[in-house]
Amino acid sequence: MSDELEPGQRLPATRPQDEAAPVERFTAAPSVLKVDLQPERAAQIVRQSSNARWVGFLAIVIVVLFVALYWFYELGGPLGLTQSRLEAEADAQQVTQVERGYNIFQANCARCHGDQGQGGVGPVLNDQEKLYQHLNADYINTMLQVGGRYACGNFPSVMPVWSNTATPPGPLNYVQIQDLIAFIRAPDTQTYTIRDAALNEPKLDPITGKPKTFVGWRDPTYKPAPGATPYPACWADSFATPAPSGGTGSPAPSASAGTSSPAPSDAGGTVTLNLEAQNTAFDQATLTAPAGVTFYILFTNNDAGTPHNVAINDASGGQQFKGEIFQGVGTRNYQVPALPAGTYTFVCNVHANMTGVLTVQ
Repeated sequence: MSDELEPGQRLPATRPQDEAAPVERFTAAPSVLKVDLQPERAAQIVRQSSNARWVGFLAIVIVVLFVALYWFYELGGPLGLTQSRLEAEADAQQVTQVERGYNIFQANCARCHGDQGQGGVGPVLNDQEKLYQHLNADYINTMLQVGGRYACGNFPSVMPVWSNTATPPGPLNYVQIQDLIAFIRAPDTQTYTIRDAALNEPKLDPITGKPKTFVGWRDPTYKPAPGATPYPACWADSFATPAPSGGTGSPAPSASAGTSSPAPSDAGGTVTLNLEAQNTAFDQATLTAPAGVTFYILFTNNDAGTPHNVAINDASGGQQFKGEIFQGVGTRNYQVPALPAGTYTFVCNVHANMTGVLTVQ
């Protein structure tokens, strides 16, 4: 039989010899499908799982501790145990401002207000009554912006404009002004380092070799006495009568030119100290007064053209007494309240170079 097709003949769909035989499904042997987990392998899996859980637990503990420590670092420890980062940075910045302000004050302001703010050509700055309310940051800033005319409406005032934003501009920019305000308002509870203005390195005492330091003027705990008269807004008014912290609370006894007021015999003291002003110096640099009793300073101004007075400061620079400032040849009999035994400084509030030592014993 020939495999050739006749014309018109078709191939059958399938041929008997081409039909595929059924394929037997493959199945693995039972021994292959059997899961045989040995005890050692099971124990190893358990150990690995336990180790993984411990690693996860330790990671969570570390994260929790880090978050807690960072929280306390940012906000401070409970009950004030630690200081927050922002507070620490603010304190560090305050110290930096005060130390820079010290150099600015010494270079620009001390010649009129005294190197310790005790006053001179310009008014006293280190008086606690003034620092309590009068010499606030806004007042000082305005004074530096517009000059001395702001205080008393005195346009010929020798207090110049210091801000470089004024017209005409002064020598200090806004950062220097803020530093200066920080120095004037610095508390006396903290010690600051005197630094070289150019290098910012501490200045060393040539004798001790230790850095030179200073303390602020303002007493943060100071409160005026109940019913105390507010410090006058015009600094010139404070020259007319003793400052509220002058010790007596009332104007010092005065006398006309060329005469003196006798010391009252029943005022608690009988000692009168004689002191004269010769141009810009006292005629003597040492005085001795009794401790614990009121005494008097008979002060004679022989400098016809310049105002003078006598003020007494303690060792820390705090003002214990301030006598009336007056101009022209004449005398004043200052009643000084009882002082504890110790060494004091007496000065003229107008001329800082007029000074001497008062020993109370």
